Amino acid sequence: MTHRKPPNSAKPCPSRSGAPAPGGVKPIKSSSRTRPLPQYDFRSPRLHVTGGLKADAEITLEKSQAHYLRNVLRLKAGDGILAFNGKDGEWQATLGDGKRPVLILEKQTRPQTEPQDLHYLFAPLKHERLDYMVQKAVEMGVSRLQPVLTRHTQVKRVNVERMHANAIEAAEQCGVLSVPEIGEPVTFARALASRKADRLLLFCDETADVKDPVAVLAGAREAPSAMLPLTMSSAGSKAQPLALLIGPEGGFAEEERAALLKLTNVMRLSLGPRILRADTAAVAALALIQTVLGDWR
Repeated sequence: MTHRKPPNSAKPCPSRSGAPAPGGVKPIKSSSRTRPLPQYDFRSPRLHVTGGLKADAEITLEKSQAHYLRNVLRLKAGDGILAFNGKDGEWQATLGDGKRPVLILEKQTRPQTEPQDLHYLFAPLKHERLDYMVQKAVEMGVSRLQPVLTRHTQVKRVNVERMHANAIEAAEQCGVLSVPEIGEPVTFARALASRKADRLLLFCDETADVKDPVAVLAGAREAPSAMLPLTMSSAGSKAQPLALLIGPEGGFAEEERAALLKLTNVMRLSLGPRILRADTAAVAALALIQTVLGDWR
């Protein structure tokens, strides 16, 4: 797996209790429209594991994980670690002893939460930029990463294992409980053919008639099919599944754009007057979606 740097300057989230925050900044007051900030422990190392998590269980570490904890982080037997597997929440554990140490689970620190149903479809990029994009997509709450081979895609081969390692690293670093699914690369035609019509598809398009992306997303929110809170609407129904599609550096071919516009439940987004690199566009578009339709509200 790809290992992260040890945590250093991370600080706990600001208090919402009403007491003055450090530096004299007044804390945000909680309201019916404002959820409390989750209190993550960013000082303890976090590790993604594959075994089931329950009290008093022992998880055998992979060789690379044991090397990372002992030789990179310099942890010793008895030191604390947070473990998660994407199914059983997050658990406090201690590092055991021995040549192949284990994690000894103690208590659950956070229950498992349902990830937002947000798919990210993208034309593959070169290694370093793809690494960055995967990491940021995980941080932004994406539940599935799907490489799509478009007509102007420059990178045809994708290292899915490398993507998975980067997704795990981002989840470990940023307190994420669920690692996104990662699909094998598919052609543009297959991606459209396999899409379910109830999933709102938003694709970034510099030729969009409406230049204000917030207005477009607000229109989607007001549509009858868009059910707004994260996973459940006020009526108790499941939220609108979402998908974001970003094309290659050369943009969509005209026939690809035409095929997208023929679909139902599709909207196109402009990302402003400047040309953005594909990895920058991913962060910008996901931020907009989370602000208007997602869990930033």
